[in-house]
Amino acid sequence: MRVAWSPDGRTLASCSFDRTICLWDVKEGRSRAVLHGHTAVIYSIAFTSDSRTLLSGSDDGTVRVWDVDSGQCLRIIGGYVASLYDIDWSPDGRFLASGGPGTQMTLWDVTLAPSQSALRGHRDSVQGVAWSPDGRLLASAGHDNRIGLWDPTMGVCLEVLQDLDAVDTIFLGVAWSPDGRLLACGSYLSGVQVWDMPARTRRWVGQTQQPTRIRHVAWSPDGNWLASAGGSREGGELFVWEAHSGERVRTLAGHPGAASAVAGSPSGELLISGGSDGMLRWWEVDSGHCVRVRKAHQGTVQALKVSPDGTRLASCGDDGVINVWDLQSGDLLQVLRRDRPYERLDITGIRGLTQTQKASLRALGAIEDMSVGG
Repeated sequence: MRVAWSPDGRTLASCSFDRTICLWDVKEGRSRAVLHGHTAVIYSIAFTSDSRTLLSGSDDGTVRVWDVDSGQCLRIIGGYVASLYDIDWSPDGRFLASGGPGTQMTLWDVTLAPSQSALRGHRDSVQGVAWSPDGRLLASAGHDNRIGLWDPTMGVCLEVLQDLDAVDTIFLGVAWSPDGRLLACGSYLSGVQVWDMPARTRRWVGQTQQPTRIRHVAWSPDGNWLASAGGSREGGELFVWEAHSGERVRTLAGHPGAASAVAGSPSGELLISGGSDGMLRWWEVDSGHCVRVRKAHQGTVQALKVSPDGTRLASCGDDGVINVWDLQSGDLLQVLRRDRPYERLDITGIRGLTQTQKASLRALGAIEDMSVGG
């Protein structure tokens, strides 16, 4: 939650994960207006100096300008949502699914001519995506206490699973067991949850010693073990669980920064993790030693997934980029990025723009030949 005082001291504004802004009358001690309009989490609010206008920024990629007296939205300023929270390969290796701050998932065709399509249905940000081993279902986990089961061909949501014990559960990374009978999901403060998919019931919940964010989960190739990545800003931890009993059997500590993503090698001998420092790390499971480090993303590495043939690793992060790596050598093979607002716009030689404005356009996809004088 965020709060902001108006400069005249008469109004207190608050925003939270429910995508609304509440305006409070400080003197009366009551709410006098609720502002609706944002379609994702609101992370920032601020009053103008005259206390008559409120600005709000959201994960939906917009800044909204509100009239404080009437509660009406006066203006919407479009932005660009860059982050991706999770990715997964289809079993045939043709598609990548991704989820992020918006309420939709994106399907990427990574064959000869990369293309994209959207799946819509969540009420809040999509935190996790996972293809079933047979390719018939796509699971998604969201900020809205929903695990969606989708027909990826038709683009429709077939069923929704929810945590009925805690209606405010935030589901994060999600992963199918190799035989497709179990679905594991990380969560915020509600531990690792494993669901029996034929019965559509929750089998067990695994809690760490302290409340934490379990960002991602990954199965061993034989389906007997489940790895989870979590932690806090002070440090990350990788946990290994016995898949059927839910017993925590191993902790790999000492990850610099929060461990935000995890994937297992086909042999089961290595775990690859991503962190809040933008780095990828390869770990020996038996020894717990880190054997390789690669720079991957600007900002946090949000997700890692190994391709079905075991040769490639896909990563995504705060920079909105999907990188495809050679799993064994660590070489970068391919980069995927959704088109930004000014993608491929050539601003070479354009006049009337400051250097700061040009830098902003380049950050949003514009291109400029810096060797050409202007």
